[in-house]
Amino acid sequence: MRDIYHSVTLDKDKCRGCTNCIKNCPTEAIRVRGGKAAILKSKCIDCGECIRICPHHAKIASTDDLKTLSNYKYNIAIPAPAFYSQFSEDIDINILLNALKAIGFDYVYEVAEAAERVSIAITNYLKKNDRTAPSISSSCPAIIRLIQVRFPELIENIIPINSPMEIAGKKAREYGVQLGYRDKDIGVFFITPCPAKVTSILRPVGVKKSYINGAFSITQIYSEIIKKLSSINEADLENLQKSSGQGIIWGVSGGEKHAVDYGNRLSVDGIHNVINVLEEVEMGKLNNMDYIECQACIGGCIGGALTVENRFIARIKLERIARRYGQKFSVDCDEVLADYKKGEYFLKEEIKPKPIQPLDKNLGRAVEKMKHMEKILEDLPGLDCGACGAPNCQALAEDIVRGYAQELDCIIILKERVNELAEKMVALSKTVPPAMGIKEPEEEGTNNWD
Repeated sequence: MRDIYHSVTLDKDKCRGCTNCIKNCPTEAIRVRGGKAAILKSKCIDCGECIRICPHHAKIASTDDLKTLSNYKYNIAIPAPAFYSQFSEDIDINILLNALKAIGFDYVYEVAEAAERVSIAITNYLKKNDRTAPSISSSCPAIIRLIQVRFPELIENIIPINSPMEIAGKKAREYGVQLGYRDKDIGVFFITPCPAKVTSILRPVGVKKSYINGAFSITQIYSEIIKKLSSINEADLENLQKSSGQGIIWGVSGGEKHAVDYGNRLSVDGIHNVINVLEEVEMGKLNNMDYIECQACIGGCIGGALTVENRFIARIKLERIARRYGQKFSVDCDEVLADYKKGEYFLKEEIKPKPIQPLDKNLGRAVEKMKHMEKILEDLPGLDCGACGAPNCQALAEDIVRGYAQELDCIIILKERVNELAEKMVALSKTVPPAMGIKEPEEEGTNNWD
């Protein structure tokens, strides 16, 4: 996993070139060429939409193998709140956390507890008068990358506070150091519901280096936990569960909005819905909102592409679990505010835009190519059928100008050209030279051939 830039990858042997993925990718990062899909790395945000939509399971997420734990002397698991919703709600969270220890981890730190800390930090940040409104949540890495690629002018709206995952990684690593382990001997691993989190560990945004060493998918860990549950002796359990419902509820859409206690708040989930809302923000229509929680997955993290449970059932489970553990913060609010004032929760690096590669490095040639692209687009049928292997006609026009495709890739234009050629062939087939016996028309009263 170390050499990849994106978690989402393609299994070409399984790909049938069906074009389902190209129609659903929110950043138009997929093309079909030669009967196989191809992912454009510069546009991919690892949202996992293609994993969900592919009927042939050709899109996969690269994560770590459990054998990776042997590389470290002390391993800490940091499970996402959505992890709890994958099992029967009758199973106590502390049992699930101890089951993680049973499969090879030395300690477990809840991301839900870190979510409580981040909730307090965000609430305090929103009280600032000089922030850009509406402030946009920084917790979903797919949304951050979406903004970098498609809405770079909204980067200043992103709240500059670390995600619960990174705060959990920081706290877990500090705990390992307190036990006497060297930083390089501590392995911190996120139990993730989505591929975007994996990429954010390998290529973090807003921080120079992630506090986390790797990630295991919930689908990957689920069966291992199930195997261990029956053998866990409750009398021997370590008290690992410390979070309250305020952090646990972050696993569903609206949970973050609920835990952040300030002003007008909006929650939106589903990457295509988020795009619609960000367009509204871009046009200045949501300036009355203080905070927008954006989740790429429908339902929030419980709807991630790397989860097991049906997202509707998982939502009910997690909401019930959150109520069971109460609405009072389990963390020391004064301690969190003190660390907040020290800058402990803030991103350390500027979030920069990731603009799409220009049509040409030379501005003059780029303008000419843009004009050419517009002319090509006028000639294309505008059906956006995807048969060409691009998501729509505009994307095909751009691919043609960039030299990645040709106009005849459009099946409508190809059919028109074939028909034109067929008509010419038919007309040509009826044309026979005079020497082969075709009688020329005669003028009335004359015989030019006598």
